[in-house]
This record gives sequence, structure tokens and C-alpha cells, in this order.
Amino acid sequence: MDTLSTHLLGESHYLKSRENGAEEEEEDKEEGKDESAAQKQPKARPYWAPCFYVRANKEVYYYVGQEIFIEGVLDCYAGMVWPAALALCHYLDTHREQLSLVDKTVLEIGAGTGLMSVVAALLGASVTATDLPDVLGKLRANVMRNTRERCRYTPQVAALSWGHDLESTYPTSVYRYDYVLAADVVYHHDFLDELLVTMKHFCKPGTTVIWANKVRLEADLTFTENFKKAFHTSLLAEDGEIKIFMAMCRE
Repeated sequence: MDTLSTHLLGESHYLKSRENGAEEEEEDKEEGKDESAAQKQPKARPYWAPCFYVRANKEVYYYVGQEIFIEGVLDCYAGMVWPAALALCHYLDTHREQLSLVDKTVLEIGAGTGLMSVVAALLGASVTATDLPDVLGKLRANVMRNTRERCRYTPQVAALSWGHDLESTYPTSVYRYDYVLAADVVYHHDFLDELLVTMKHFCKPGTTVIWANKVRLEADLTFTENFKKAFHTSLLAEDGEIKIFMAMCRE
């Protein structure tokens, strides 16, 4: 396994539980047990972690009363479901009255595997899930598989390069959103300035940014300070190193 995959697998309690689940599955095979992964009792997890199990290279999550099947890849940051995404999915699912997404337009930036976009769509939003062009195939497959004939609106999947030619590709006169969602997008990359520019581009009067993040590096804290300077912010939820912020533009 390469350095990236090793690092990803050690990222959180959630990822560790995946490893433990895989080890248990191997033990079951050796002992000749027929019990399926779906029948195993889930271990205790942080409050934001969903009940899930691993089947082949798919993970099954439970949000909005639905099974959500997510396929990922271990050699790509965008191919993982990260802890802050789980926290924000849980928050959206359990705060439906306070943050009603029904008939709202929602943009997710850095959508990765698409889990959060799926949850938002199941909650009644018109969703656009975005990421870099080279990860759109898996993102589109996950989003469409889990929302077909389940949602009020068919989600859209589109390419978005942070900070690059935004007014040309996403003119504000055309693309306006009620909510901009992002989770664990501040991690191990050199595009934090571009990320903030992108958030500011889409956060216009009437738009709410909801950003969830697990603090890992000093750069995370620096970005958080710049985020607070750029927007009117409030802390929606906190669980250890994971924080969920709500922000609106200062204009």
C-alpha cells in the first residue's frame, strides 16, 4: 500500500472501524461462518458516525431513512468518505426543521464520493455536486445510483476548479444558491487561497455557507481565521476536532 493509502486508512475512528471490519470479515471466513456483514452488530462510534457496513468495495450508509451505497477508491483523497462529511450529513439529517433543504438550491464543493450531495438531495434540495474533472466519473455514479426515483430533483454533477475563471464558468448572474456545502476540503493541498475565493464567489446575499472541518494541520487554523474574516460566521456544532460553521457574506 502506498503512503497516501496508509495515511488515509489511519485518518479517523471511522476509517479505523473499516479496517477492523475487514479484519473481522477475514476471521469469519477462516472460521467458516456464514454471517453477513450486514448482520453484524456495529461497534460504538462517535455521535456523528452512521450505522454502516462494508460490502466488497462498497460502503452502505443510513441517512434520511435510506440506504446509501458509496463506492470509493483508496488511492485518492476524493475517493474517501471523510469524518467531517459524516458529521455534516448527520447534522443535516437531524436538523431538518432548522435547516430545511426542501426546494432549496444547494452547491457542494469538493464533493468527492458524493455522500453529502446524496443526503442533501434526499432531504429535498436541488443539488449540484462539484469536484475536479478527473473524479467526476465515480462522483456521478454514486450520486445517480442513490437518488434515482428517490428525490424531488435530479442532482447535477459538474466540474469546478477552485479559483479558476469562476465568473466565466459560473457567472453569478446565472448561478445562485441557497446553500453552499463543503466538508474536509481544507487538507493537504496548496489551494487554500483559491478555496476561499471560490467560497466568496458563490456566497452572495441570501446564500448560506455550511463548512465542516476536522482540524489536523496548522494550515487548517489559518484558513479558519481567514474564513471568519471573510464571512459573518457562527459555530453550528462541535465534536472534538470537528467543527461545523455557518457563514454568510459581509456585503
